Amino acid sequence: MTDDVAPPAPDSPAAQRERLLAEVAALPNLPGVYRYFDAAGNVLYVGKARELKKRVSSYFNKRHANSDAAIWTGHMVSRIARMETTVVRSEAEALLLENNLIKTLAPRFNIRFVDDKSYPYLKIESHRFPRVAYYRGAVDKKHRYFGPFPSAWAVKDSIQLLQKVFHLRTCEDTVFANRTRPCLLYQIKRCSGPCVNYIDDADYARDVANAERFLEGEQQELMDSLQAQMMARADALQFEQAAELRNQIGSLARVLHQQAVEDNTGARTRDADILAVKVDGGRACVNLAMVRGGRHLGDRPYFPKQVENAIEVARETEEGAEGDAAATEPASPEVRVLEAFIAQHYLEGGLPPLLIVSHAVDKSLVEALAAQGGVKATVQHQPREQRRAWLDMCINGAALRLAQLLAEEGSQQARTRALVEALDLQIEDLNAFRIECFDVSHTAGESTQASCVVFEAHKMQSAQYRRYNIAGITPGDDYAAMRQVLTRRYAKLVEAASQGLARLPDIVLVDGGKGQVSVAREVFEELGIELARIVGVEKGEGRKVGLEELVFADGRPKVGLGRESAALMLVAQIRDEAHRFAITGMRARRASVRTGASRLEEIDGVGPKKRAKLLQRFGGARGVGHASIEDLATVEGISRELAEEIYRALH
Repeated sequence: MTDDVAPPAPDSPAAQRERLLAEVAALPNLPGVYRYFDAAGNVLYVGKARELKKRVSSYFNKRHANSDAAIWTGHMVSRIARMETTVVRSEAEALLLENNLIKTLAPRFNIRFVDDKSYPYLKIESHRFPRVAYYRGAVDKKHRYFGPFPSAWAVKDSIQLLQKVFHLRTCEDTVFANRTRPCLLYQIKRCSGPCVNYIDDADYARDVANAERFLEGEQQELMDSLQAQMMARADALQFEQAAELRNQIGSLARVLHQQAVEDNTGARTRDADILAVKVDGGRACVNLAMVRGGRHLGDRPYFPKQVENAIEVARETEEGAEGDAAATEPASPEVRVLEAFIAQHYLEGGLPPLLIVSHAVDKSLVEALAAQGGVKATVQHQPREQRRAWLDMCINGAALRLAQLLAEEGSQQARTRALVEALDLQIEDLNAFRIECFDVSHTAGESTQASCVVFEAHKMQSAQYRRYNIAGITPGDDYAAMRQVLTRRYAKLVEAASQGLARLPDIVLVDGGKGQVSVAREVFEELGIELARIVGVEKGEGRKVGLEELVFADGRPKVGLGRESAALMLVAQIRDEAHRFAITGMRARRASVRTGASRLEEIDGVGPKKRAKLLQRFGGARGVGHASIEDLATVEGISRELAEEIYRALH
């Protein structure tokens, strides 16, 4: 007699396993992409294969327990509830589809580069007197765009260069149209004053054309043209104009000497991306340096997610995929990370004519990306001469950035770095990263006071806090109060910064949404300060903590950092400190107005400590007013002469 064995339940793990094995057995040996899902429908892994059946079969063998890689693969396979596959025509198509799905689905066990920020551009706007500006977003044909740049810092640096050499304006059209006298930028020789007709159309147009030629990489042609113009002005006895051209030539010569990238033949490298990768401690860094128009624009580090687990899973399954070409020689972790970056970073375009890489990558990867974008691109692994020097610098940068990341993780510095990355800032020294945050407080319009708190060197700098008493506004008008405090704070600071005596903060944080940001924008436009410095903290849906969004004055879309974000924790800390400082100052001012203690503040020689001792000794301002000279002189720190002065002031 034979015992009957009941079949597994339709939704049991055993039934899911049998169904998956049947699907694997039916797969073709063709190029394709596969996706694994858990029982909740979350994507676990996305992979590609030259032969689908051989590669996918390797996941379901029984040897996932002999190494770290096998353990991670076994952990992933144990969670697979269903599978989807897509057959494509070639391995190149599989490569592109794989990385497109990784970017859109964000699977847990893949190397994934999170870069949801568009690159910034330098824009020259169409106008009778064109304006040069920082820009991020979709481009159109109405204006001219140069870039992309690796960071906002690189754009701002280029704008400053154009201001110094070509004196192009940066003010908004609304400000430009209403000027009756030149601004500070004209005084410090950063603008030619077209707003008040200090330069004619033809000369300004010439400066714009020269700036465009410089950005396009026609530096030598521009130098020759400027030299010819200088000689012509000198021959015409226009020595002042010739001297200005001479200064332009000198400035350009210094820039070209510092930033030009030349190969071993002396030919200038117009457009190239330099990529270096470093893997250590379970983390990785890909450092991207950009050369555009013959100018080195700086570098930008990228830190992928899930590096260690993804590398181990990919390595273990490739070794088990017998017959798969990829299994003949498993790639190093550095190559895997670098290829993942290239595939995901250039998937939507932007591939330059030349890639210089620290590790040899599969050339078919670049060929597939170039074919998709309709461009021609080459890869250089072992450059010589100057390109070698730039690659070495990029490699050193990757190692340094990764070492910094490993040292900072789990510390206070990690929150600073998280905010810098969230705001897409290029900060060379995190210790010098400075935030100033403003808040306004009052009670039904009474005793309005604004606060400014400072965050620097990864902590709040209480000694640099400032309070501003707000007067001359409609009671309760927070916008007018914010306008007044920002103007008072930065009007003098701009002038001091232009003389090298002070520096503006990297970020100006205002507690409020679009309204407060609009006010800050107006003030900064009037003072000629970059709008990208302004960040507003807007309450989220239902004004719930953790749902706040960051609002920008330069046109960037809002950014929601997420409830668990380290960057949001830092923003909340700074905002709450500004609010606390404003509240305590407002309450103290309100109390002084109501009790007369403000009169003590006006007496020379009575500082905060002596004032506190007086109020404590006599039970408040009213008690101080009733005290005699002899009584006042008994307080520690109060001399007979000062007691007499206090008595006269209060009577």
